[in-house]
Amino acid sequence: MTTHLRVAAAGPSSTVQDRGRVGYQRYGVSVAGAADPLLHAVANALVGNPASDGAVEFTMLGDSLTVEGGPVRLAVAGDAALFVDDQPVPSWTSLRLRDGETLRVGALREGTRGYWAVEGGFALDPVLGSVATHSRSRMGGLHGTALKAGDRIPLRLDAAADRGEATLDPSLLPVRGEAIRVVLGPQDDAFTPAGIAAFLDGDYSVSHEADRMGYRLTGPVIEHARGFNITSDGIPLGAVQVPGTGQPIVLLADRQTTGGYPKIACVIGPDVAALAQKKPGDRLRFRAVSVAEAQAIHARWRATLAGLPGLLRAAGGFALYDSARLLGFNLIGGAVTGWE
Repeated sequence: MTTHLRVAAAGPSSTVQDRGRVGYQRYGVSVAGAADPLLHAVANALVGNPASDGAVEFTMLGDSLTVEGGPVRLAVAGDAALFVDDQPVPSWTSLRLRDGETLRVGALREGTRGYWAVEGGFALDPVLGSVATHSRSRMGGLHGTALKAGDRIPLRLDAAADRGEATLDPSLLPVRGEAIRVVLGPQDDAFTPAGIAAFLDGDYSVSHEADRMGYRLTGPVIEHARGFNITSDGIPLGAVQVPGTGQPIVLLADRQTTGGYPKIACVIGPDVAALAQKKPGDRLRFRAVSVAEAQAIHARWRATLAGLPGLLRAAGGFALYDSARLLGFNLIGGAVTGWE
């Protein structure tokens, strides 16, 4: 019998995500994928999965999961209270659960999004090469939408071996700065100098219209130079559109593929993840960087992702790394090839 995780209770917006559905935007297919790729990769690393495997992204409040079969190894990346059958257990550490045991993931104490992964990954059929959930088009994931109570998630691995557990000290992860870094353009010439100054010098707040598709911000009005409509063109991750209200909208993982508002800037990749961890009411500022600076920052980010397995340590004194296990990790590939 295939081992499953039964969703005893679901968080408000828990979805299966991986790196996203890359290469299909030209056909109108949204990318989706993890809003915070770093924490997504941490959850996978803790259970020994490749960073590209599917994991569940939860928002504010996590899920309750009961093992059917097993045993199963899970890990949660994010500062949340965890309980196995009402006994507290640590986050940032892998856990081996037996048949019938229930893991309850509480509310996040910091940030907006956390991730849980299971050793071996989910036995789900990819759609266009990805298991990422895009709820608006009901594509990917378990049934194209957020998890709900009663769902049974099939697992690739029927029984997790008793090999001991891994943990990660979150203080070793990169510190995220206060400012959200952007590269101006591609339509920054559609705004007055005063409008660009307002964008870069002002304080903005995340509004209540904030989800995986995008964040509407409130703050200083950004003045257009000549109207606010352009011929629709492609929307990259982190694009900052400015509609007629003069209030910016930052487009995130579930963004549409094209749009007709001018884009004053694009948030650099690593800072899209930082922005996605903000919640309504949080304040932020933007800071412009050059293309060369953005590329250097992104190279360091890719190296961090590739090196995550090297940050893990043993939980409980077992030998986390033997030669066979080390040979199974690609410690430098991400630094060379990067993320698509």
